[in-house]
Amino acid sequence: MIRADIERRLLARQALLAAGGDVPPLPVDSDFALSGRDTPPETLRAAAVLVPLVARDGGFSVLLTQRTETMPSHAGQIAFPGGRHQVEDSDLITTALRETEEEVGIHRDFVEVVAPIDVYVTRTGYAVTPVVGFVKPGFSTTADPREVADIFEVPLAFFLDPANHHIHSRTYQGRERHYYAMPYGERYVWGATAGMIRNLYYILAGKV
Repeated sequence: MIRADIERRLLARQALLAAGGDVPPLPVDSDFALSGRDTPPETLRAAAVLVPLVARDGGFSVLLTQRTETMPSHAGQIAFPGGRHQVEDSDLITTALRETEEEVGIHRDFVEVVAPIDVYVTRTGYAVTPVVGFVKPGFSTTADPREVADIFEVPLAFFLDPANHHIHSRTYQGRERHYYAMPYGERYVWGATAGMIRNLYYILAGKV
C-alpha cells in the first residue's frame, strides 16, 4: 500500500471523528468486543500508543516491541510503544511520542504523525488512542531495559491480509475469553495490539 492511500484513508476517518457525526464503528472497540459477557471498567485511564510505519524495500513495516517479563501488566506481550497520559502531556499525540522516545529511543523529530484513530478500551482499564505515524529514515532504536525486551518489525502487508487475522481463546479466571491473534513466525501478536491492528486494517481497506 502506498503512502498517499494510507494518509488519505486515515485523514478521512479522523475528519469524521472530529466532526462528531454518525461514524461507522470499527469492529474491535475493546478487549471485550468478542467476549459477549464481560463489560469494561467504569473508570478508564487515558493512554496512547504510536503505530510506527517504517518505509522499507518492498513496502511499509510496522515497528513493535516485546515487553519484558517483569512488567506489572501485559508482561511479555507484544505491544506498540506507548503508555499512560501524563499531566505534562499537552495531548495524546504528545503522550504517544514521549512514550516512544522513552521506550524505544526514536526521537519525535523522526516521526511524521498522520492521525489518531478510534479509542480502544483494554481489560486493564485504559482508553488507548492509537496514533499512526511514519518514521523517517535515519532513526535508531534503543530499548528501555525496564520495559522493552526486544524491538522488531512486521510487514504492513502481513497485517493487511485478513487471512492472517485469527480469533483465539483461552480460559482466564474461570471464563473462556476470545480475542484476535496474528501470529508472525515466533511472534504472537494478540489481544489489544491485534485488535488495534484489526481496526487499522478496516480503515486502510476502506471497509468503514
